[in-house]
Amino acid sequence: MITYDRLFIGGSWAEPSNPELLDIASPHDRSVVGRAAQAHPADIDRAVAAARASFEAGAWRLTPPAERIAVLRRFNALREKNAEKIARLISLENGSAGWFTRAGQPGLTRQANAYLKAAEQFGWEERLVPSDPASPVRSVVRREAIGVVAAVIPWNSPFSSATSKIIPALVAGNSVVLKVSPENSLSMGFLAALLEQVGLPEGVISVLPADRETSEYLVSHKDVDKIAFTGSTRAGRRIASIAGEQLKRVSLELGGKSAAIILPDADIEKAVAGVKFGSLLNNGESCIAQTRILAPRSRYEEVVAALKELVESLKVGDPNDPDTFIGPMIRPDQQERVRTYIQLGIEEGARLVAGGPQIPEGLEKGNYVTPTVFADVDNSMRIAQEEIFGPVLVVIAYDDEDDAVRIANDSEYGLSGGVWSSDEERALTIARRVRTGTITVNGASVAFDGPFGGFKASGIGREYGAVGLGTYTEYKTITV
Repeated sequence: MITYDRLFIGGSWAEPSNPELLDIASPHDRSVVGRAAQAHPADIDRAVAAARASFEAGAWRLTPPAERIAVLRRFNALREKNAEKIARLISLENGSAGWFTRAGQPGLTRQANAYLKAAEQFGWEERLVPSDPASPVRSVVRREAIGVVAAVIPWNSPFSSATSKIIPALVAGNSVVLKVSPENSLSMGFLAALLEQVGLPEGVISVLPADRETSEYLVSHKDVDKIAFTGSTRAGRRIASIAGEQLKRVSLELGGKSAAIILPDADIEKAVAGVKFGSLLNNGESCIAQTRILAPRSRYEEVVAALKELVESLKVGDPNDPDTFIGPMIRPDQQERVRTYIQLGIEEGARLVAGGPQIPEGLEKGNYVTPTVFADVDNSMRIAQEEIFGPVLVVIAYDDEDDAVRIANDSEYGLSGGVWSSDEERALTIARRVRTGTITVNGASVAFDGPFGGFKASGIGREYGAVGLGTYTEYKTITV
């Protein structure tokens, strides 16, 4: 049993305002695997006050960038040293299959290194060459920290979501209050323990698990200068309205319903093998999952048959079993949500090719669903338009490349996507036409030095690399 009975506020462990601990349930069998204190508004007030005091005092923001980078490198090295424990904790509380939580650890290193490399090359202060050489005025442009950052993250990939925000925010010199989901109290408690060891000044960082109401209290707080949020589009709209009213800086990484376009010349075997990871990663509980599979009519049934074979071959079960590919949903309500969408797909008239709303046999004690494939799906169906956040794939037929692009773009979302073709230039041509923030060709992995974020209802702003770092800074122009 893992217990965190205190809260990490301003860089040290403090007694919570409410001593009651939350039971953390295993998604596998719903047994209690841990207990943790939860933050309430009084704790938010303490954390924000500590962040504000540290920022105004300047102990961190006035530290030279090279020294800030060195501190975050120490943190990254410490996280790498504890990668196996982090993977186990996330599987324990999230139900994410062990292959996924372990495979994600090198990605955290690449993500951090991309931020830190960008910080080393960043234009923290630049002297501009005047457009008029005869002018006596010279300009110095600085990039300075914004202030107190409220970083609010979801439960599905807690470490990745946390480090994608706190590393650039801290490197830029901000003070940060990280609000995490109650479900992630164990892994995020361990994150706090790592941060405690790296040498940040008092007040600079807090890590607080809390419910939605307390989260809204944080983002509405008068002493918060920027909100960095990852989560649902619905919650993002609410946060954007609060930021607009208070003129806070805001960045939002929201939902997705991404399309994987399989072109007629694609190697179907390779494309479907790529779908296994691009569409069903993290039990399907991923904003970037490519869950709309667009197949040419000329090869439609071939694609459907291959997906059926793939999905039915996947082992569903205990996340700790090395053979498991799909684990349980994180909570019973998420399990029911996915099963309801599967039933809806049947009612909408889609052809059920694999899976269904039934709970996998022998796994009734956990939050399990049966991985499912629907064929004969029209893009107007709810199962093709709404984010299900589970292992449910819909296969949509298209007539030609223009039709494929039209269908891919016929969505309120625009976060991710993919194109599969034996002709790379042809695939690139299609990728350029899809209205989405990130798109891969033939299953390429994420490049953390490039900006990541969404078009349309998938968000505002970008993360990763120099662009992501820049969102945590303000411009100041000094004229001499």
